[in-house]
Amino acid sequence: MTRRTLSTAHPRVLIGWKELVDLPDLGLSSLKAKVDTGARTTALHVATIRTLDDLGDDRAELEIVLAPDRRRPTHLVTARVQQLARIRVTDSSGNSQLRPVIETDLVLGPVRKRIRITLADRSSMLFRMILGRKALEGDFVVDVAEKYLHGRPVVRSRNRPAR
Repeated sequence: MTRRTLSTAHPRVLIGWKELVDLPDLGLSSLKAKVDTGARTTALHVATIRTLDDLGDDRAELEIVLAPDRRRPTHLVTARVQQLARIRVTDSSGNSQLRPVIETDLVLGPVRKRIRITLADRSSMLFRMILGRKALEGDFVVDVAEKYLHGRPVVRSRNRPAR
């Protein structure tokens, strides 16, 4: 068995099992994401999806409404995106679902890269975003004992409104 070593020509960034990420094209910053090496694809929670223009071949222009923080359900972000395709994704419970796929920039620590994301209803999940293997490959190494290595979430007092 051959053991691979990390290349010094392309150093990889160490991340924890959960991190804060930015999706600037979608207007999202400091989004809590669970790093899931068991998931092939990345998934993002959307509250609603509306097709603005059907471009054929599973492509479309969409308007999506994102609810990035489950603790602040009234904080909504609307974005226009291009659906590149629709793919069938099977979740860990064995349920299969046809999901829209978009492409957007991900910023995690010092890395900015273009990734593909599936859009799904994750309202019952703790994390609004799952960062899968395809988005991680080539740039990151995961330490499952660590979290928020690239910034900690801001803790807001329950008695004071957010600014």
